[in-house]
Amino acid sequence: MEITDIRIRKVAGEGKLKAYVTVTFDDCFVVHNVKIIEGKSGVFIAMPSRKTRSGEYKDVAHPIHPEFRAELQKRILEVYDSGNVQDDPTVEL
Repeated sequence: MEITDIRIRKVAGEGKLKAYVTVTFDDCFVVHNVKIIEGKSGVFIAMPSRKTRSGEYKDVAHPIHPEFRAELQKRILEVYDSGNVQDDPTVEL
């Protein structure tokens, strides 16, 4: 599986959420709402999730293997660090 497109929409505001990411795989499968979060030791990605009835969050989609998760994060953060992001005034905290 190949990552064929990464689109990043920067979030306005001062919170920990920095951007939303859309990732396309093999030009035929897309995952929306991957988040870039500012943590204590730098930025990292969080997979799309939803809140359960019990109040905890569960990932809707996520990598199965840690190696692929590391590669996905590396590729997303390379695009983010390069400044190739869109400002999204409709997305705020």
